[in-house]
Amino acid sequence: MEKILEKAYQHASKQPNKQFVTNSKMNALIDSICKCEGSKAPIRYLMSAMLAKIYNKSIDTRQPYPKLGNRSFAGRTIDENIIQRFIHRYQLPCNDTTAFLTPAFRTLETAITKSSFEKCRPAFVYNNMMDILDYVEMHPTTAISILTQIIADLILIKQATENRVAQLIEGISSDQESALSSEEITTLLQQHLKCRGSSRLPVLMVVAAYQAVQHLTKENHKPLFAHNAADSQTGAIGDIEIMLQGDDATVTCYEMKKKRVSTDDIYVCVEKIVKLPQRPDNYIIITTERIDEEVKELATSFYNKIEVEIAVLDCLGFINHFLHFFHRYRTSFLDHYQQLVLDEPTSAVSQPLKEAFLSLRRVAEIRE
Repeated sequence: MEKILEKAYQHASKQPNKQFVTNSKMNALIDSICKCEGSKAPIRYLMSAMLAKIYNKSIDTRQPYPKLGNRSFAGRTIDENIIQRFIHRYQLPCNDTTAFLTPAFRTLETAITKSSFEKCRPAFVYNNMMDILDYVEMHPTTAISILTQIIADLILIKQATENRVAQLIEGISSDQESALSSEEITTLLQQHLKCRGSSRLPVLMVVAAYQAVQHLTKENHKPLFAHNAADSQTGAIGDIEIMLQGDDATVTCYEMKKKRVSTDDIYVCVEKIVKLPQRPDNYIIITTERIDEEVKELATSFYNKIEVEIAVLDCLGFINHFLHFFHRYRTSFLDHYQQLVLDEPTSAVSQPLKEAFLSLRRVAEIRE
């Protein structure tokens, strides 16, 4: 299967503007799915299904679970073991993880139909996916051209994205005289947080702060897990774990919440901490919403009981204080944040959100 996929990529990369699918309706459906910002899971599903169909024409691309019978295929296995490596190798604009763990697919165990995705949004992308699958079942030999067309579209999208990002970065000043003040950076971050789909950004802000001054503090963060990864699966005790240089023990833990922190959240936090074999010194909850005094007082009250200091801090207030405290490293912080935003998978930070930051920074650095 890997050879089939690689051959399709070589054809697509040589002529990405070529129409490999002769049916104009199918071309339009493929284009709409590849360009959809709302959900990338159908792309990975289609690639897995087309690859399975090319390898074995007798399978039904609408039956991705082996237990369904002779015409089924191992959709998740193909997606995780073949498609995923392929996407990462060529850095194609798709989900970083399998389609079969997304909300649309993870509860399904039967043959898929349009009714399987009635609650999924945007609806059109799943309807279009099913239309393509139905078409392939009527015209099995078109699977290779559809797979090649999907790859070609992804290559073009990647190239267009890279060109836009390069142009935006080029417009950002490297002149120290144009450096933003701490307050201007805080305002820039506030604007970015107001954009749609920004729940991952507070994590990146805190990480950028540690990266900017790690040579001074001798502290840095452990590798970040995926945005949608549950702590129970990863073994992490929070969204960010800070360790001292040369020691892998967590000394400070951050948990991010893009909602108002409740007293229940504090009790859940304490319950998690007391079960740890080795407790951190600090457990800090960062929120983008208003903090109630009752919540702050409850968090503070546990220090003498569990010997871990729990604090609830405002995200922008925390970063603003950092920027003033390490004023000479404020531009380094901003550069680290920008790189973290650009490096995040689009499933966590969408491409429009990445480009929004570059545009906002470019405007903010214009001096009259």
